[in-house]
Amino acid sequence: MTKSKFIAAAAVALFAVAGVAQAESYEGVHQSTSTVSRADVNAQAVAAAQAKDQNVPRGSRGAERVAVSGPRAPVQAEAVRAASAPDQNVSSGSRVNSKVISTMANPVDASAQAAK
Repeated sequence: MTKSKFIAAAAVALFAVAGVAQAESYEGVHQSTSTVSRADVNAQAVAAAQAKDQNVPRGSRGAERVAVSGPRAPVQAEAVRAASAPDQNVSSGSRVNSKVISTMANPVDASAQAAK
């Protein structure tokens, strides 16, 4: 036998031994451990199958209810003030090592002071 055939046979033998060493044992079918009876599961399945609009993706039914976090007027005033800010689109990332210092008066604040 030539040297290359001997090396090839040794490599095949090593792979066969490595394959046997990693084999798993079969433990059979495991028993299910459910806390709900078969009748209860069946009743839940029937109820889920008869549910209205069960295959409609979320968001296609219209707007969802939102939890209110406060009175409407202060939130609206804050949104108007932020939208009216003259430097609302300027950020510190606009230029390297820059700081945004607002020197312009907000029109909402100016009109509120003029009304006083």
